[in-house]
Amino acid sequence: MASSSSYTMPFLTFFFFFSVTLISIARASVPPSETFKYVNEGEFGPYANEYGGDYRVFGFFSSPFQLCFYNTTPNAYTLALRMGIQRTEPLYRWVWEANRGKPVRENSTLSLGTEGNLVLAEADGTVVWQTNTANKGVVGCKLLSNGNFVLYDSKGNFVWQSFDYPTDTLLVGQSLRVGGVTKLVSRKSDEENVDGTYSFVLESKQLSMYRKINNSPRPVLYNSVTLTNEKDPVQYVKFNSDPETDEGFAYKLTLEISAGSIFNFARPKYNSTASFLRLGMDGNLMIYTYYDKVFWGGYEKTFSLFDRDSNGWQTECQLPERCGKFGVCDEDSQCVACPSEKGLLGWSKSCEPKKVTSCAAKDFHYYKVEGVDHYMSKFTRGSGPVKVEDCGKKCTTDCKCLGYFYNQDTSRCWIAYDLMTLTKVSDSTHLGFIKVPRQQVITGNGHPSI
Repeated sequence: MASSSSYTMPFLTFFFFFSVTLISIARASVPPSETFKYVNEGEFGPYANEYGGDYRVFGFFSSPFQLCFYNTTPNAYTLALRMGIQRTEPLYRWVWEANRGKPVRENSTLSLGTEGNLVLAEADGTVVWQTNTANKGVVGCKLLSNGNFVLYDSKGNFVWQSFDYPTDTLLVGQSLRVGGVTKLVSRKSDEENVDGTYSFVLESKQLSMYRKINNSPRPVLYNSVTLTNEKDPVQYVKFNSDPETDEGFAYKLTLEISAGSIFNFARPKYNSTASFLRLGMDGNLMIYTYYDKVFWGGYEKTFSLFDRDSNGWQTECQLPERCGKFGVCDEDSQCVACPSEKGLLGWSKSCEPKKVTSCAAKDFHYYKVEGVDHYMSKFTRGSGPVKVEDCGKKCTTDCKCLGYFYNQDTSRCWIAYDLMTLTKVSDSTHLGFIKVPRQQVITGNGHPSI
């Protein structure tokens, strides 16, 4: 029988080394020569950039990337990473942002103290954004040539890296990991630097694209790509650019999957390492590649997930906002009709569904549109099988429902919390029912009649 001391000694040894490790990490600090405090002040840069804002550059530069403060509205600044190949480039691109939706003002500061925490603060010291790396062994920070902004320890390991916190863009070598921690979220607009409607997320078996709707209890799936049918889930996907030949005359833009497979996006006939993958404000997923033959912008679009040509994986009709607030999109990705109670009318940008202001069933009705699918119909199963009448009851009793869609062949039902683009299909068994207010007629006694 082993003595108790034979078990105690290994435990004490482990505890000793574990304690020493914790103490050494706690004692590690940023040397005074590596600490800094940059103040957001001074003249603006002279070159044009995305979204048309003003910008200020400061200490961190690693071609083609530079850390800057920029704004699209006066006195509302974002700490961001700019990508630009050459000074004469017509348009610089913003590829990472620290504090989207939480702007700082003039004289705000970015600082790194001896404790190792990178902090973005207002002039009065109010912390707006930080890396939460105090006393975790950080000894310095740097901007790498691939655009990864990192805090590192004495052994060169990354304690924190911007690659783990993308906004709407993936750079070459950057990954999305399962669980939604590193999802892409679109920007709302050129003027409003806040989270937009769309997100691009890696799930255990697939890549999913969602649209956030005010009326809906959860985001709505509008596109997905199955990555594996194996039992083990996918852990990550990585955006890459690699030479296709030893001579390097052509490159492959790919998505590497942890399970071992690869998606090929495009094959530019030039060096495409200066590329980035972006989730656009309209929900499209695109790759832009720097090419010195492009006159305006310096970048060409080398891939578009939703495209009216055969190069894309999906038709543009699958984009929820392809036809604005409401419209029918045909096989050529053109907006061809505006649905109404009087039938399909000519489409224009002003086309939108009528607002229903009452939840009472007596105050609204539905009109039918044949041969159309809602954008969620292709990638969600809906509910059912159910009768079309029961599908209608679900929408009628749900005040936030704006219409319902029904497939007569499968008896499946979809409840829609926004309408947007409807895709024209050849099968007339695909039906849409649009909720509209009942027209009121004024009677002779001056009272409305439904």
